[in-house]
Amino acid sequence: MNFRPFTVRPTRRRFQLTGIAALLLGLSAACSSPPAAPVKPEVKGPEFLTGRSAFQKCYVAARGWSRDAQPFRIESLPTTEGNGQDGKAPIWRASFGSVATHAAKPYFWSGSATPDAPSRGVSPGPEDSFTPTNASTYTFDAAFLKIDSDQAFDVAQKHKGEKITSADPAAIVTYVCDFDHNTNKLIWHVVYGAKRETAKLTIAVDASTGEFIREEK
Repeated sequence: MNFRPFTVRPTRRRFQLTGIAALLLGLSAACSSPPAAPVKPEVKGPEFLTGRSAFQKCYVAARGWSRDAQPFRIESLPTTEGNGQDGKAPIWRASFGSVATHAAKPYFWSGSATPDAPSRGVSPGPEDSFTPTNASTYTFDAAFLKIDSDQAFDVAQKHKGEKITSADPAAIVTYVCDFDHNTNKLIWHVVYGAKRETAKLTIAVDASTGEFIREEK
């Protein structure tokens, strides 16, 4: 006589009890787990650009403000994040004038991480009145800007600038670009200091050819 092996099959109720026990065990583990730590936002460091690169970004925004907008000044703004000795800065301001609207408007490019800096990217400043014949707001054609601030710095270094940076490797160098209507030249002013008024030296470099023009101080 053949006998089949005797197998004990779990009942449906046993399956239900096992499922409930597993659920309770999972809930207990979840309640005892520590809360997930909050994700901290990534803190970005400063970004640096040369003057010509920053200007091109601002120029696009200025043309959106007024189709006839033309630049009359480009300048770097010193911060504690860099000394400018490579021709780059974390903040640049480009100022534009519009004959059609009789208004002037600055645009900022910022890659700065300091709390009081303009927002990252390009942002506008407040409008002001504009007089095209004023020597301090004499506009220029952007096509004249062929030499960048880092190239102007290299030229300035060869004309007494290197003596200053060698003596003080942390010396601040700032940049101003504007049009000299007397000589009909677009000029980079390489300023060895945070301000032109208190600078140890300022070297003028032709922003179209890269030639040394003069020592201004």
